[in-house]
Amino acid sequence: MKILISPAKKMDFTYNNSSQISSTNCDFLNESHEIIQTVKKLSSEKLSSIMGISSDLATLNYNRNQEWKKENVLKHGKQAILCFKGAVYESMGIEKFSRNDFEFTAKHLRILSGLYGILKSTDLILPYRLEMGTKLIIGRNKNLYQYWRNKLTDSFLDTIKNDKFIINLSSNEYYKVLESKKINLPVITPIFKDIKKGKEKVISFYAKKARGKMCNYIIKNQIKNIDDLMKFNELEYQFRDFSNNQIIFTRIHD
Repeated sequence: MKILISPAKKMDFTYNNSSQISSTNCDFLNESHEIIQTVKKLSSEKLSSIMGISSDLATLNYNRNQEWKKENVLKHGKQAILCFKGAVYESMGIEKFSRNDFEFTAKHLRILSGLYGILKSTDLILPYRLEMGTKLIIGRNKNLYQYWRNKLTDSFLDTIKNDKFIINLSSNEYYKVLESKKINLPVITPIFKDIKKGKEKVISFYAKKARGKMCNYIIKNQIKNIDDLMKFNELEYQFRDFSNNQIIFTRIHD
């Protein structure tokens, strides 16, 4: 079983807790280097424009891009699971992980990334910001989806040869980088919906927190079958339905 999640825009490299297990190297550092060579040519103004970020954030990431080198990743990088600080990662409760939790995560969790392709939780990374949907031409590839799709799909298919199913907790922006038609395993997607005044919808902020709690639930309980996924009941979400490989959870607001 593999769990897919998205990266977070917010990163923090000051977190000092060790994952308690050895670090690993990303499988696609050569590709990351190739992407960075293109990104380094972009001014902070251009980064602001194509990424839709403030001038301050653009300047920060311009400087990050200029400083990025493969040897720096290997020497000064930090394990990916400890670096991302968005709602999913905060709800995952990483600061309370045991050694067994980290070992389970290293084996089963994968993070899709615009710069690094696909990351194991223990892979070393440097600070960056490059969303998969960024309109960036890399060589003959018109965008990052085209650049990564075959590489990541082939690699992912190789890693799931002995798995029985996939749990997709990533956003559509990231999951669609994989050529899903080639994945011959059930891809189980938990969906978290909120019901208020009779209206039901997915609220992004709440859904991200729920995906993080679901990750924690899977990791802490070392979930290995689909039926146990349906027992998730954190944040007052309750199982409602399982069809078309989607597990629907709902909660009612007063």
